[in-house]
Amino acid sequence: MSKVVLIDDEPLARMIVKEYLQKHPSLEVVAECGDGFEGVKAIQQYQPDLIFLDIQMPKINGFEMLELLDEKPSVIFATAFDEYAIKAFDAHAVDYLLKPFSQERFNKAIEKWQQQQPAPKNNLNELLDTAAQSPTQNNRIVVKNGSKIKIIPAHDIWYLEAADDYVKVHTQEGYFLKNKTMSFFEQSLDTAQFVRSHRSYIINIQQITRIDPYEKDNHIAILKSGAKVPVSRSGYVKLRQVLGL
Repeated sequence: MSKVVLIDDEPLARMIVKEYLQKHPSLEVVAECGDGFEGVKAIQQYQPDLIFLDIQMPKINGFEMLELLDEKPSVIFATAFDEYAIKAFDAHAVDYLLKPFSQERFNKAIEKWQQQQPAPKNNLNELLDTAAQSPTQNNRIVVKNGSKIKIIPAHDIWYLEAADDYVKVHTQEGYFLKNKTMSFFEQSLDTAQFVRSHRSYIINIQQITRIDPYEKDNHIAILKSGAKVPVSRSGYVKLRQVLGL
């Protein structure tokens, strides 16, 4: 018996999936969730083999929810049309159900999932990287802070700093860790607001008060908070372009 979790803010949508699953007695629904917060908890608790996941949900969307998971289950997405979602799915061969969908189409998705077991994890990570370029996602960062989930608006970010396999997101409240790369944030955040000043730093240019010379061709950006962020020679060129200096 395979364990299934349904994550969708529409009760009717969850009911339809449960009805379609009656044709698949080897799959058991162990939890239903109305948003991504509940979804994270249910996945950690039940460790399902498969989840049905909506993209557009209140609080955090389906992609952001998946980013918070250390171990990601197999996913069949069930969603209304979304340009960036479809682009992400088509690029990385993850099956999805476009609402409204029939029992026949549902059965094909289940069959495809069963044939792909165990599912390749790199496909899902690549999909999340592609989806993160959506305008709806590049204006905030969602992080896990202990057992709590925190949404950080982009304008609240002072700067980002590389930290081994993580990135430190520095804010007025301190820093939060995100299991992503600097390249990921360089591509997904608004390039008119965030500039990679150094291989280990990305700055919110609205936080800069001045840029001082520092050793040879390098500089230091002084932020409103008083923080000092390194600026390499190439980073200085980028900052001058964005700032119009």
